[in-house]
Amino acid sequence: MQLIKINATDSTNTYLKQLLGETLVTDFSVVITKNQTQGKGQRGEKWISEKGKNLTFSILKIKPLIAVDRQFLLSSLVSLSIIKTLESYNIPNLSIKWPNDILSDHHKIAGILIENIIKTQHIESSVIGIGLNVNQNTFVGLPKVTSLKNILGRSVDMDELLHQLIHKIQHYFSVYEKNGEDILNAEYESYLFRKDKPSTFELPDHSLFTGIIRGVTDTGKLRLQTENATKEFDLKELRLVY
Repeated sequence: MQLIKINATDSTNTYLKQLLGETLVTDFSVVITKNQTQGKGQRGEKWISEKGKNLTFSILKIKPLIAVDRQFLLSSLVSLSIIKTLESYNIPNLSIKWPNDILSDHHKIAGILIENIIKTQHIESSVIGIGLNVNQNTFVGLPKVTSLKNILGRSVDMDELLHQLIHKIQHYFSVYEKNGEDILNAEYESYLFRKDKPSTFELPDHSLFTGIIRGVTDTGKLRLQTENATKEFDLKELRLVY
């Protein structure tokens, strides 16, 4: 494993993709920075992180042996890797807010952004970006965001945490390669935020409706039971209001 530490960059995902195109980087290479100036999240949102206080890094997986139409498995196994690592720190009430935000109680503690390089209908490599709030105390204007330090009441060694996360991600890739996707899917759904509970959702036109999360399809769509039927939605089609 290559561990590449840089003081600042706009995005560790972008930096790692540039390395992938220019030099020889190995499987599970990691780029980590103290200051990510233009971190990216889902739906084009920014990931804002106080300098030197949190983990902002990207990890490379070469040829993940996952079909293009099953690429949501990457989100599943990385989400579970973060959950299991945080459980070892006794972080309470962890869940996955579909598709890949990690919550403690109702507060976001981590996010994932995966960018795949696809050639001839195969995933050639995956760049997995992770932002994890570790030692930051305040999140101005973000009432539903927290950190490990806020939860535990103490600072956390970020180097140790990083290595635990990387090892757990490697472990879950091994689990997938040995056992297939069914185990991952079942475990992912067991942590799904608000599963089997009535919840409010917002459509792109800002209208609201009530549905019950029943699970996730093999392609990563959210399965919702509505008043009239069970429907499937992708990330761009709705937002969970909570």
